[in-house]
Amino acid sequence: MHREIQKMREIALVYLDRSGGLQKFVHDCKKYNDSKQSYAVYRFIISINPSDIAELDATLGNYILHNPIQAAQIFQSVCFIAIQTLSLIEQLQTEAQISILLKPTHLPPLPSYVLSLSAFPFNYTSQRFYMSEGVVIAMGTVTKYTQGARFLCTEETCPFSEGFRYIRVHLPGATESATVRNDFVCSLCSSPLQEDMKFRVLGDKQMVEMIDAKVLNALKGYSNDKSHFRIQAFTVFLRDELVNKMKIGDHYKIIGIPACVQNGLQATACIEVNSVQLCKPSGSSFVSDNFKHLLSLTSSSCWRFTAILANIFASQIVPPGTYNTLKLTILLSLVQTCEKENTDYLDLLIVTSDTLVIDRLLNYSMCLLPRGIRHPPSSEIFPSVSKDKYGTGHASIQACSAVLAKGGICYIGDLSSYKKDKLELLQSVLESRTTTVFIPGKKYREEADQQVTVSVQTNFWSFVDVDSSSKKPIHKDNFLIGQMDMSLIPHNLVDGFGLLIYNEFPSYQLSSPLVHHILKKAINPEAMLYKVSQQFRTQDYEEFILFAKNLHVELSSEAENLIQGYYLASRRVRRDSIHGSTLSASALKILISLSKAHTKLSLRKKVREEDALIAILLLESSLTLKHGKSALCVAPNPVFPFDLSDENSLQQRDSYLMQCHQELLKFIGAYGPGIHTNEE
Repeated sequence: MHREIQKMREIALVYLDRSGGLQKFVHDCKKYNDSKQSYAVYRFIISINPSDIAELDATLGNYILHNPIQAAQIFQSVCFIAIQTLSLIEQLQTEAQISILLKPTHLPPLPSYVLSLSAFPFNYTSQRFYMSEGVVIAMGTVTKYTQGARFLCTEETCPFSEGFRYIRVHLPGATESATVRNDFVCSLCSSPLQEDMKFRVLGDKQMVEMIDAKVLNALKGYSNDKSHFRIQAFTVFLRDELVNKMKIGDHYKIIGIPACVQNGLQATACIEVNSVQLCKPSGSSFVSDNFKHLLSLTSSSCWRFTAILANIFASQIVPPGTYNTLKLTILLSLVQTCEKENTDYLDLLIVTSDTLVIDRLLNYSMCLLPRGIRHPPSSEIFPSVSKDKYGTGHASIQACSAVLAKGGICYIGDLSSYKKDKLELLQSVLESRTTTVFIPGKKYREEADQQVTVSVQTNFWSFVDVDSSSKKPIHKDNFLIGQMDMSLIPHNLVDGFGLLIYNEFPSYQLSSPLVHHILKKAINPEAMLYKVSQQFRTQDYEEFILFAKNLHVELSSEAENLIQGYYLASRRVRRDSIHGSTLSASALKILISLSKAHTKLSLRKKVREEDALIAILLLESSLTLKHGKSALCVAPNPVFPFDLSDENSLQQRDSYLMQCHQELLKFIGAYGPGIHTNEE
């Protein structure tokens, strides 16, 4: 066995030399040596490429993958000899003072190296490297742990009462008591050992709770996936350089060593992490042939493709041709989702008395994205803080619905069912796209109070039930033409949502096709009632949206001029003597977001005037519901003024939109002097 160990040491030295690890090691030693300070433990990180080292020597490669703690001792011996031979650290006295952390760059892509808590058996006793992935659902605050400590024999005449013979170093999965406690005895004279507190080395530690990404399907509230699976959260430990490398709500791949932590009578499986890699969402690389064919057929107009998309969308839930404006805005919101900060968001607030159909439609649409979260009313929308479950008393920030919906949709249901404090918090998040979690230091064993800011990168969908029996709207006599009574919801919160949409069909005037659809679906839920449902399947829409949302689009100068002209003109006409302009500062962002979304939905990369026109009509309709009509005076349903049944109706709609464009240019010319627009 000694000969094998010696051979592996030689191979380890060759690998370090060839990979550049030896040069990095010498550089790290120089930092320690220049400090002139004596440490109990000298910690070194060695990056290991399993493929390269297995080519050099299969035995050592296998040893690193399956016995990483013992393999670290081989590198420890090599590093100690290198330090002595080259005189790299003058203060170093014993090999025990060297702590080696092996960090594999990757693991073999084989099932035996993948660890999943949703599968049995869960082998947490092997203490070898595994690869796992999941979504961060809770994060603890950064605390201290003991990296290493020096112990001395209490018997003064014992030779081990001085020097660095007894060095305790943290090992993966070990608790604080395993590294530092008061019942160690001297191996030479059996006298008790006592820690030399001057040489204790502290490091940073953070506990993170992760869960299998499959949980996102369970949180949709509805899914086409009928499979059953077990979901369980697991704890990972981030130490030292890995602290704060994870963000709550993000999806990560990790490499680490599983362990079992004892907490009283309970044993908790956890993973000691060696490396962290952010999993970037993969977009669809193709669009179905049916969508491509439809795009080619409608290439003569910038408006027809998206009109037909909206017309036939969600035919499993509502008949084609119904709720077209709502379905178009849903599609626009779906493609305007992104995990990047400071992106363009598009939130929807629907006013309806037909909550059942609207709820089904929104729930179906939300499930088209990988991250569509239906918020359960019994839980929190935004992050909250609680004590961690390991009995340490430290704070743990829980992700909640809005953070888990990162890069997707957070559907929060009926807005009128929430209390005032929740609505105020929602308004704040809609304005800033961040939320702050306050951690009282005294309560959570911290030295001082802390405030943690969490970014909220999701589109919010909600509706208001105007027929809510618990809260009847307060009728006023001073409503402007076209304005709705929104007294159920705070005015600033309504402005916080990008678009306010009014349901086209009151519950007492449901269209005949919709009634027939609901009855047929009640009898046979799986039935395909329309031919378009077979031509454009749910999966086709999923792929289409994933492709469209990842398109990078830019504003053309013509579209930018049209948007700015409308915005400035609207600010001048929408004014009152008390509050000034009723057009919020966020309206310009909403216009740009809508324009870009319509461009993406059209599978183009340059925003045209035609895209900006749709955005303006949608926003003007929303503003009319909030504040009443303006001098632009758009129709109640300006984007879909009549049914789309054939080629003639599409041509009629194009002519109507061109007329709207001319009216818009006149409006800008009259109320926005100094703005340059391209009049035809």
